[in-house]
Amino acid sequence: MRGGTVLLIASFACSSLFGQAAKPWTPPRTPDGQPDLQGVWTTSTLTSLERPAEFAGKEFLSPAEAAAYEKRLLDQGNRDRRGDSAEADAAGAYNEFWFEKGSGVVESRRTSLIVDPPHGKIPPLTPEAQKRAAARAAYRRQHPADGPEDFTMANRCILWGTAGPPMLPGGYNNNYQIIQSPGYVMIHDARVIPTDNSPHLPKNVRLLMGDPRGHWEGNTLVVETTNFTDKTAFRGSSKDLRLIERFTRTGPDTVMYEFTVNDPASFTKPWSAQIPMKPKRQPLFEYACHEGNYAMDGMLGGARKEEAAAAQKQTGSQ
Repeated sequence: MRGGTVLLIASFACSSLFGQAAKPWTPPRTPDGQPDLQGVWTTSTLTSLERPAEFAGKEFLSPAEAAAYEKRLLDQGNRDRRGDSAEADAAGAYNEFWFEKGSGVVESRRTSLIVDPPHGKIPPLTPEAQKRAAARAAYRRQHPADGPEDFTMANRCILWGTAGPPMLPGGYNNNYQIIQSPGYVMIHDARVIPTDNSPHLPKNVRLLMGDPRGHWEGNTLVVETTNFTDKTAFRGSSKDLRLIERFTRTGPDTVMYEFTVNDPASFTKPWSAQIPMKPKRQPLFEYACHEGNYAMDGMLGGARKEEAAAAQKQTGSQ
């Protein structure tokens, strides 16, 4: 379960780090002269995407507050607490060994990964996006498991949540290997980013991970991704989502990853997040999850048994 993503990307420089002016630092260069982002990196962190209600109006934690918060999260989230019955143990799925959510908050001690809006929350969905979400939820209630296509992309092992884009940290699989070659940067989920000024694909060509195009702005790799499908629906987004990502090598042990979500059809305003990527001193292992997994037979078979049991119960009550 500790696999990750091989991300072919280019790098970029930012003018600030954690909201403060970054000290001048010259990144290493690839043979073709671009900033070298290559290596295995992790985005694991205890900092949540949105600001928790307990920190409303508080953008940063003090060192003492951060330490207490980290301790509480690690204690509450310990998956080795299996419960007092076999059923509770089984329901807990993987134990703590399989998780890699990190041991601390981001170095800035920011209370959310979202940096804009300043309140650290995703802007409200537009009325149009709310209707899409309601229709999607209604369909899933009526057709939870008619066939494989009714399960989520993650359940079908087609698209894992941390792979993105954007690349959000989760409980595990927060590891990425960046590989660069002239004209291209490369993720386990086959995300290859051209940096050769080639145009986006025609609008009628839609991809689950979108169509990325990168360019360099100084030491920063800027990636624009468009042409998503309506199945991706990142946090309620539409197929017209325009995602801007920035990768900046800000020091020997940090690639600052930033992204901005632009989708007027879905969000009342654009929003941005910032996630530091830290080096992983070990190779990237395969994440052996794929669409033809054995669990699908069990998932569909279990759904049929539940339907049969419900039908039998209804017949008996009549």
